[in-house]
Amino acid sequence: MIAVIQRVSESSVKIEGKVKAIIGLGLMVLLGIEDADTQEDIDWLSKKIVNLRIFPDENEVMNRSLLDVNGEILLISQFTLHASTKKGNRPSYIKAAKPDFAIPMYEKMILALESELGKTIGTGEFGADMKVSLVNDGPVTIVIDSKDRK
Repeated sequence: MIAVIQRVSESSVKIEGKVKAIIGLGLMVLLGIEDADTQEDIDWLSKKIVNLRIFPDENEVMNRSLLDVNGEILLISQFTLHASTKKGNRPSYIKAAKPDFAIPMYEKMILALESELGKTIGTGEFGADMKVSLVNDGPVTIVIDSKDRK
């Protein structure tokens, strides 16, 4: 499971011209799921995301977590995070999980993040053509691959 995490002052997602979700201060997370992912990946990654100390404290040092700043999450599924660009110029998405596996994993990640955060999160819609907007605060962007935890 790969997550691209961006600290935002605001973020939103539109589907077919309608706002599906909007958040203020928090994290916009792009999530890529592969067939090798498990509940262990979800549990580890959801804890990591919610507890990342990437928000500034009173000394402007990144020392506060999403919990500390009462921030929000916007979670967007993005299979293209598993693109392979080793050959040619057209990416291959062979590593990305197919919807029958990825959708339940995405839904489990939503539940895990909501449990860790203690509130409902914003989401996109799996497989939809989404228009994501954000104001990256910092900018701060972190990439985490759950397979790199060991």
